[in-house]
Amino acid sequence: MKRKIFLLSGLASILTAAVATNGAETTINGAGATFPAPVYSSWTYRYKEKTGTRINYQAVGSGAGIAQIKAKTVDFGASDEPLKKEELDKYGMTQFPMLMGGVVPVVNIPGVASGKLQLTPKVLADIFLGKIKKWDDAAITSINSGLKLPSMPITVVYRSDGSGTTWIFTNYLSKISEDWAKGPGNGKSVKWPVGVGGQKNPGVANNVQKISGSIGYVEYTYAFEGKLSCAALQNKAGKFVAPGIESFISAGANADWKNAPGFYMVLTDQPGEKSWPILGVTYILVYKEQKDTVKSREMMKYFNWCYTDEGSKTASTLNYVPIPENVVKMIKDSWKNNVKCDGKSVTE
Repeated sequence: MKRKIFLLSGLASILTAAVATNGAETTINGAGATFPAPVYSSWTYRYKEKTGTRINYQAVGSGAGIAQIKAKTVDFGASDEPLKKEELDKYGMTQFPMLMGGVVPVVNIPGVASGKLQLTPKVLADIFLGKIKKWDDAAITSINSGLKLPSMPITVVYRSDGSGTTWIFTNYLSKISEDWAKGPGNGKSVKWPVGVGGQKNPGVANNVQKISGSIGYVEYTYAFEGKLSCAALQNKAGKFVAPGIESFISAGANADWKNAPGFYMVLTDQPGEKSWPILGVTYILVYKEQKDTVKSREMMKYFNWCYTDEGSKTASTLNYVPIPENVVKMIKDSWKNNVKCDGKSVTE
């Protein structure tokens, strides 16, 4: 009897070890951008159901995500501000794009339906600079003929935390406004001339919902899910366009990934009559030299799955733009050379 129990116990140990080796009990930790959080949340849930591998992702903002991966307290970081090759090399990291998505101005103006308000680049910048203070200012009414705008103060809502969404938005403002470029400038955190802050994308969305007469900026899915009113923007071609998957794809079509060291890409103020002017790319950051072969292999399997048809469909359903297949091939090729453990590639 004791021999039978011993054999069963041994068999159970072997099975447990096999399950752990196959990644069923592996836990991988990541932190960073809130911009892609709706997709990452869905991906991690679906992947856990399929494989048993648990991916813990904390949407703490790009700034915090970069800080955590640099401190090696997580297995991967996520940022909407791409790091330049020099900084990647300094820390021994590699980065690759996971998704593209639009950053959109959201407004709460009584009596104005979503998509009805039109803003030019100059007017948008001047609102966030605090130069335009009321919704019935001539600069706004002159480009919104027939739209009844109230004589009420404008309340700007901005991100109070270090944010990749802010980096994308201020990158655009710096391109289209000399005053913005010389003033607040481009960064994950800037000194906002006017307004009130909100923590992360949900915090900005909630403040805009609560404050009558407000305007803020969020990743499009937060606007879509929260039923917030979006403004149409005049793009580089001079056309007023609404945010949505078609205008996001148009903006991303001009990306030249082949000539982008470290996959560094900024897609604000892109050409094209249908292009949305504030498109962002969100990235994953990992160390080139991994410490744990099993964990690193499971992590890269997860990222590989995110690029599959199932992962891409999930992203599209949530109004993000999946990375094109030709770029995915480039990314996977880069993994073979850049992500290793004990000198050996951790990707198949």
